[in-house]
This record gives sequence, structure tokens and C-alpha cells, in this order.
Amino acid sequence: MRRLLLRLVFVLALPAVLVAVWWVSSAGSEDVYWPPLRTILETFPDVWTGERWRDDVLPSVLRLAAGYTLAAVAGVAFGTLIGSYRRVRAVCEPVLEFLRAVPPPVLVPVIMLFAGIGDTMKIVVIATGCVWPVLLNTVEGVRAVDAVMAETARSYGITGVAQLRHVVLRSASPQIFAGLRQALSIGIILMVISEMFAASNGLGFTIVQFQRSFAIPDMWTGILLLGLLGFVLSVLFQLVERRALGWYHGLRAASRRSR
Repeated sequence: MRRLLLRLVFVLALPAVLVAVWWVSSAGSEDVYWPPLRTILETFPDVWTGERWRDDVLPSVLRLAAGYTLAAVAGVAFGTLIGSYRRVRAVCEPVLEFLRAVPPPVLVPVIMLFAGIGDTMKIVVIATGCVWPVLLNTVEGVRAVDAVMAETARSYGITGVAQLRHVVLRSASPQIFAGLRQALSIGIILMVISEMFAASNGLGFTIVQFQRSFAIPDMWTGILLLGLLGFVLSVLFQLVERRALGWYHGLRAASRRSR
């Protein structure tokens, strides 16, 4: 219990200090663009009503989920293929290095030409940006599979799909999850950017509308909501990661205790 309380203090200490600093530094502000934190917090429940959650927040989260899932599946599948075969990697590497250097926001006008201005465009933009950390981390994770382990599995008759599932992907899973974590933050950024182009709803669209109508406290509530959304998704990701990589964290803990 004491350990849990101590950990909770460490987690909440810095956010509490930052909020306190923001509250004090903005308390007497008369700047239109820098309203007091108290005003922003008082405005929050008035802005984000049930209707706005349904019309703006939910569509954004669904687009993020669709684009992120598409990127995760494609990144792991192609990353496993490229990482498993040296010749495929030699052919694909120059193209991958070129494509990943192109910032996804720059591709928004191009994607709009082919996918239109609906949800498909926004999902494709998110997937286009999220796929690279997943793919590249999967490639490196698959390449780093212990050759002795792979050979031992083959000697016991573990080949094909069974070897891919129980040896290759399991060994590469820590690095794959590292790529998925990076992709999540990129996905949130691209979710907002994609909704700033030819959109009629979503968090990005709503925040821009507040800014254009000089509803500055309302705009700040949207920024706070984005931060809270990112925090909640990060916590959920950590829970999934802890469950999926329980063996890995247990192995590391046992290794530290044996030292």
C-alpha cells in the first residue's frame, strides 16, 4: 500500500506543480489570448456538453482508432516480411527511407485528391503517418531475433506459422510495442491536422472554429481535452502492453534481482 501511494505521488507531483504554476501565473491575466486557468476550467463543462461529445469527440476517436489499427496491421505485416528476408529488405530499404522522410501533413492535399474530403481521407492521413514507426521497429525487431533460438525451434519441428507466431513475433514484440507507442502520439497529432482541412466536425475542426471566432477560452478547453485524451490513451496502451508483454517485464525483473 505504501509503495502504491509513493508511486501515485510521483505520478501526480509534476502535473500538480505545473497546474499550480499555470493557475498562479495566469490568475490576473487580462490578455485575450492568455485567459486565466480558472476561466478555462469554468468554460470547459459549458463547451463540452453531451451533444458536442457525440458530434465532435466521438468521430475524432473513431477516425484515430481506424487509422491507427490500419497502420498497426500493415506495419507489423510488412515489417515482418521485410525483416525476415534480406533480399526484400535490400530492395525496399531505399524506397522506405524516401517515403518516411516525407512529412505526412504535406501529403494531406495529395490524399484529398484521391480520397476526397470525408472520413476516408482523415483515416488515410492518420494511417500514413502512424505506419512508419510500427514498420521500422518491426523490421529491426525481426532482424534481431536470436539465430540460436530460431535454429532450436526448427530442430524441434516448430516451423512456418508456428515459428512466426511463437518465436519471431514474440521475440520482436517489445520493439513492435515501442513502435506502436510512438505511432499513438503521431496519430493524435495527425487526427487534429487532418480535421483542419475541409472538415465539418472533430476536435481539430472545433478548435480552429473557436480560434477563428475569437472564442479563446473555448479554444483552450479543446486543447486541454486533447491533452486529457492523449493521457487516457497512453494509460490504456500501458495496460495493454503490460498484459501482452508480461513475460518480458517479468524476465527483466528477474534479471535485475539476480544481479
